[in-house]
Amino acid sequence: MEITFAGKRAVVTGAGKGIGRATALALARSGAEVTAVTRTQADLDSLLIECASIRPVCVDLSDWEATEAALKDLGPVDLLVNNAACASLQPFLEVTADQFDKVFNVNVKGALHVAQIVARGMKARGAGGSIVNISSQASQRPLKDHAVYCATKAALDMLTRVMALELGPYQIRVNAVNPTVVMTDMGIVNWSDPKKAKTMKSCIPMGKFAEVEDVVNSILFLLSEKSALTNGVTLPVDGGFLAC
Repeated sequence: MEITFAGKRAVVTGAGKGIGRATALALARSGAEVTAVTRTQADLDSLLIECASIRPVCVDLSDWEATEAALKDLGPVDLLVNNAACASLQPFLEVTADQFDKVFNVNVKGALHVAQIVARGMKARGAGGSIVNISSQASQRPLKDHAVYCATKAALDMLTRVMALELGPYQIRVNAVNPTVVMTDMGIVNWSDPKKAKTMKSCIPMGKFAEVEDVVNSILFLLSEKSALTNGVTLPVDGGFLAC
């Protein structure tokens, strides 16, 4: 199944590393004009070395005013991948207000704000569009020390459904991808302990974690016209973890 995005304009947040970076590169290679958004200039610099056609935007999405200023001149956008996220892990009884605000400001408020900016333009142009929010299996299953992170991803799932409901009449589709542990550089570091990994993998029928390309391929499908009537779904990429 060939998917092309020739002539499409895409925005990817959290594009400096991991899933976001791989998605931005995959979209560019598939013909899209890509704007890559991240808060780390060094990551953008290295991304441009890899793909010079990508348009860089450096901004901290937890800052509402700075985000508004950075993205106000985006121009027409057909595709959005809301990938920017952070995690601050603590036992439930040790969660602080600062930690709570930091994670919610990026994972939920930031995603909502960027989607507002992009969807307003989509609505005004009347040409529809596709938005994919990057969620997690943690939205539907509790993980120790992940109280705030799990809560943000559950909120993002419901935000996805509400967006699908309200934006659908304008032919703007909104879906989420919900991966298991993904073998990004960070994933490899966090799950390099064989004992820890074995415990998690034992809950996955296929017995393995996701590779970055597994997630990227699902994102590209949901962005594309191959999923033209798919709207409001939370798509697990988890080897069957949520099904069992």
